[in-house]
Order: sequence, then structure tokens, then C-alpha cells
Amino acid sequence: MNFSMSEAIEVLERTPQSLAHLLAGLSDSWLQCNEGEETWNAREVIEHLVEAEKWNWIPRLEMILQDGESNSFPPFDRFSHLQKSADSSLEEKLQEFQSLRTENLQKLKELIRPEHLELTGVHPALGPVKAREVISTWVVHDLTHTAQIVRVMAGRYRADVGPWIEYLGILKKRG
Repeated sequence: MNFSMSEAIEVLERTPQSLAHLLAGLSDSWLQCNEGEETWNAREVIEHLVEAEKWNWIPRLEMILQDGESNSFPPFDRFSHLQKSADSSLEEKLQEFQSLRTENLQKLKELIRPEHLELTGVHPALGPVKAREVISTWVVHDLTHTAQIVRVMAGRYRADVGPWIEYLGILKKRG
């Protein structure tokens, strides 16, 4: 097992800044590209990350500590961000993500002690899950969506790299 709370926090602390450095100030051409129908662009990914900060990680950890397996987590609507109007700039969304993450990491540090990591709650689709698994998933969720943004952006130049496509693994079709 590789889980370490301090190492998990290292990634969780850096994600908002990393994405802000990558995306803030880019032209709409970069920010609006996607991989086709029913896929997300960079802004939509950030909006999804904001919703997850509000409704997913810390609320589920609090439920594990308070309720254990007596109540199932409320379902998290992974697509709720698509139903909201985009009334703020990407930079404002990135700042909101940073603020929420800072607040959530403070809560995480206050809530979870080593003896809490093996406590369980109930995911509505997956069944019993440990606090450690929720935190590990939070980290991998960040990394997944960071990779998604980079992959989508790279794909924008797929037709422009010419024969170098053979050397650019990020542009390889996934099977």
C-alpha cells in the first residue's frame, strides 16, 4: 500500500495552482477545445472540480466520522456543473477552486487522524469504502482531470504535428 496522508496533501495542495498556471490567460481556442460530443473542455473540468470540492470529498469524510456505515453518502452528480450558467470567468472559477481547496485541506487536517483512515462509510454505488480510499480517490481524481485537460489540449494540434505523431504518446488513440 502506498497511501501517505502527507504525500496525498502534497498533490491536493498543488492542483489548483498547477491548473491556474496552465490555464489562466489562455485564449478561448485552448480553453474550449474538447474531444468531441459529450466530452468536457478545460473550463468544464474546472467547474466539475469546484462542484466536487463542495459536495464530494469533505462531506463524505465527515459522514464516515459521524455515521460510519449507518447512512449511505448522498449521490454526487458528476455532471451538475453542466446545468449551471457560466456567469464567471475561468480565472474566477480557478480562484474559487483554490479557495475551496484551501478550506477543505484545512478541514481534512483537522478531521482525519491516523486512526480514522480505516473507518468506513457507504458509497451509494460501490458499497463500503474507507476514509483512506476516499482521500486516495481525491488525489487520483485531481491527477485524472489534470491529465484530461492536457490530453484535450494536445489533441487540438493532433493534425498539425505531422509525422511526429508517432513519437507523441499523448496523441495516440486510446483503445
